[in-house]
Amino acid sequence: MFGKQKKRKAAKATRIDTLIGENTHIQGDIHFSGGLRIDGAVTGNIIADENEASLLTLSEKGRITGEIRVPHQLINGRISGHVYASEHIELAGAAQINGDVFYHLLEMAMGAEVNGQLVHVAQDDDILTVSHEDNSHDEQNLHLGNTPETPPKS
Repeated sequence: MFGKQKKRKAAKATRIDTLIGENTHIQGDIHFSGGLRIDGAVTGNIIADENEASLLTLSEKGRITGEIRVPHQLINGRISGHVYASEHIELAGAAQINGDVFYHLLEMAMGAEVNGQLVHVAQDDDILTVSHEDNSHDEQNLHLGNTPETPPKS
């Protein structure tokens, strides 16, 4: 309509290929394709295979401590770490993220909590391969009006 060409998106995974149960705790990185649902706890990074339309579902009981790099995400649990979603991320009402969220499309329900930065990234950027630098100390100084030459204000 109106002469615009629609981009064809990769279909996201809708079925669950892998389930991590409520009473399960995994330590180590997880690399997956397709659908992954986490009801338990993971200490490690969650990484979707490249060129796959993968979906991560984190239930209200689920906990992740580590970095997440998945194109499609539905989050309703707790995350301690940075989150990278190249396509779509939905933060449900019980979602709690302690870390920065890099996203293309964001959907956030009332009650969801992000303790970090929300960083919008263009569709063409490959945010699943971006490295995150910890510059929180520099940002804190900028917000307080400090420079490296001046001491912090009390």
